[in-house]
Amino acid sequence: MKEIICIHVGQCGIQVGNAQWELFCLEHCIQPDGQIVRGEGIKNEISEDSSSIFQEIKLGKYVPRSIFIDTDPMVVDEVRNGRYKSLFHPDNLITCKEDASNIFTRGFYAFGKQVLDISLDRIRKLADSCNNLQGFFIFNSTGGGTGSGLCSQIMSRLSVDYNKKIRLGITVFPSPQISTTVVEPYNSVLFTHQSLCDGLDLNIVIDNQAIYDICYNYLDIENPSYSNLNQLTAQIVSSLTTSIRFNGTLNTNLNEMFTNLIPYPRLLFMLSSNAPYVPYENYCCQQPSTYQISNSVFDSNNMMAKCDPRKGKYMACCMLYKGDIVPQEVYKSIAQLKTKRTIEFVDWCPTGFKIGISRQPQFTLIQKDLPQIERSVCMISNSTAISQLFENMSYKFDQLYTKRAFAHWFVGEGMDECEFSESIEDVAALIKDYEEAGVETSQEDNFVEEYE
Repeated sequence: MKEIICIHVGQCGIQVGNAQWELFCLEHCIQPDGQIVRGEGIKNEISEDSSSIFQEIKLGKYVPRSIFIDTDPMVVDEVRNGRYKSLFHPDNLITCKEDASNIFTRGFYAFGKQVLDISLDRIRKLADSCNNLQGFFIFNSTGGGTGSGLCSQIMSRLSVDYNKKIRLGITVFPSPQISTTVVEPYNSVLFTHQSLCDGLDLNIVIDNQAIYDICYNYLDIENPSYSNLNQLTAQIVSSLTTSIRFNGTLNTNLNEMFTNLIPYPRLLFMLSSNAPYVPYENYCCQQPSTYQISNSVFDSNNMMAKCDPRKGKYMACCMLYKGDIVPQEVYKSIAQLKTKRTIEFVDWCPTGFKIGISRQPQFTLIQKDLPQIERSVCMISNSTAISQLFENMSYKFDQLYTKRAFAHWFVGEGMDECEFSESIEDVAALIKDYEEAGVETSQEDNFVEEYE
């Protein structure tokens, strides 16, 4: 059995973590106090593989392999006093006395250092309790000071201490038209620079505006809250870890997924999508087929980030099916998708698809939002279209930095101003890397001939 440690950093990471662990408990029949649900008619065998994400501390009592870190104690206090307060280990809820004020450098240099050593020590103890640690799942947002600054410090240290282990990020990036703070472009560019240098092996990009539109347009939720958004994010993580936690017809190891998704080390930012999105009231009238849900995940409106995949090319994608799925139907659906002109792959990738199938159906936290459906699919894709997100982020950064607006808040915390230039140059190089990856082989040959 391979274990995973979840690290939740900052307000966003912790709130997503609340939804995530609530869903994990539901899937493994674990009560809010950590006890397994027992009784006649309950499938307790569902918890046999729970040791990958839960640690059994005594007979029938489970504790998540997770750690919650924030400089502001208010969000973590909600976990300490919430419904699942008896589930988490108290020492794994780490806080400081003052927040990072949405400034990267306060989380990276100042207040982040107050909790960094404590956090790394608790991560080490969690890692020592694992028999076969596969890696870390890191949840954060790039817009805040703790989620960007402190998380960058943690990722950098993990890359040194656990360089052979997988480091996968579930990261909320700024939305194109929705912003919670004016310095989001600075924080996001600095975080992206750190991720490319020595941070993550793979990063799944999410933005709130895309998930908000999914809730409003597909699930008929008039005023989506963060709880609704976090539930959909939790479904992505659940699908990623299903093959580790449950037996399946065709299991997909995380290492296999990484091998197929990342052609170059720098192209580590992934788009994600899930299907089907069926309103609770319409569930009895809609039973989509395997091909329909497979086709839906390629729809731009189903993407968890505001990127149009039709304006780019896919380098690879991983299709993770859950529920009542027959492998023959999956292969037939994939063959049909390959004939569609709207789904375009780069010409140098011969395979394109990685398939995973699990018999475990999709569970839901809020039944009125998303019903428990018989079959579903999650897609993690590496597409050149994600450069649209970085182009938008770079444009907003330039608008601020040309005037040196708000830059003094970052320089005043000990950061050299040249780090701004280095970071935006790294992001510009990343955009160019994606553009070159989408160029056809014949065009590359012509370019080489002209150069010679």
